[in-house]
Amino acid sequence: MATSGVAAPTGARGTAVSAETMAMGNRFVMTVVDADDDVANGALALARRLDALWSRFRADSDITALNLAEGEPRRVDPLTSLLIREMLEAHQRTGGDYDPTLLPTLVEGYRSSRLDPTLSTLLPASARAPGDLTGVRIGDDTVALPRGTTLDPGGIGKGLAADLAVRYALDRGAEGALAQFGGDVAAAGRAPDGIAWRIGVEDPFHPTEHCDIVRLVTGGVATSSTRRLRWNTLGGGSAHHLIDPRTAASIPTDIQTVTVIAASGARAESLTKSGFLRPLADYLAWLPTQGAAGLAITAEGAMHASPNWSTYR
Repeated sequence: MATSGVAAPTGARGTAVSAETMAMGNRFVMTVVDADDDVANGALALARRLDALWSRFRADSDITALNLAEGEPRRVDPLTSLLIREMLEAHQRTGGDYDPTLLPTLVEGYRSSRLDPTLSTLLPASARAPGDLTGVRIGDDTVALPRGTTLDPGGIGKGLAADLAVRYALDRGAEGALAQFGGDVAAAGRAPDGIAWRIGVEDPFHPTEHCDIVRLVTGGVATSSTRRLRWNTLGGGSAHHLIDPRTAASIPTDIQTVTVIAASGARAESLTKSGFLRPLADYLAWLPTQGAAGLAITAEGAMHASPNWSTYR
C-alpha cells in the first residue's frame, strides 16, 4: 500500500481497536476509537459488500451489469448510484483528467484479478475508450450508461469505500475512525492521541519505509503510483494502469507517486491523476484551489510539494 495509518504515539488518550480484511484486491484495515470490535468488524463487512457491488471482476456486481447493459437501464444499489455520482463529479473537477470510462484500454493488460485469476472482467463488443459520461443517466433506483460506455471503479471506489466505512463507525458511536484501504485513507473524529491522525506516506523506492508523515484531523489521503500494476506489452515495452484519457495509453511520466490530502478519500483519489498529466509546477499550484494539498515524487527521488503541504506535517 502507498499510504498507511501510523500507530498512535505513547500516551494516547483514546482506546483504539483495529480489524482487517481483504476487499477490492487490497488489505482493508479499520481502526475505531472508544468503540468495540463489533463496530470495526461491521465496517469491514460494509467494505466487503461494496466489493460485491462494485467489482469489475465479479459477474454478479452492479458494475458488471451496467457495463454489459448496452445502453439499457439497470436497477442498482443506492451506494452504486452514489459511486457513479462521485465519478461524474471527479471528471468535472479535474477537467477530464480523471476518466472512469477507460476500462477497455485497461483490460488489455489487466483483465483478471491479481488475487484470483479465475475472476475476469467482462465487456460487451461495443465497449470503447473513452466512453461518454455526458450520457450517463441516474434515476431513483436505476442507472443507464450510453451504449459502449463502461465504468471502472478503480481508486475512487476504494476512496469512497474508506469514507463510507468511517461514516459507518461514527454513526454507531465510535469517537473516531480511520479506514486504510490500499493506498487510500479516510479519517474523522477523535484520534487515539486526542490531537490528530498520523498518516504515513510510503517511500516508493523502499516500500517498508515512510518518506513523510502527515497529520490529519478529518479528511482523506490517497496515493497513486506508476510503480504498481504494470505489465509487458506485445511490443516488448512496459505499461501501467494510469491511462491518459486523451491517448488511451499509459501516461509517459517520470512521476513515481502522487499523494493528495483532501476533504474525503474519494476526492483525494480523484485529484491524484492530474499529477501525472499536468506540468508539475502547475499541478501543485492548482491543488490548493481545490481545497487539497499534494506531494509528488520523481524517478530521481526528488520530492515536490504544494505550498500548503507543510500545514499537515
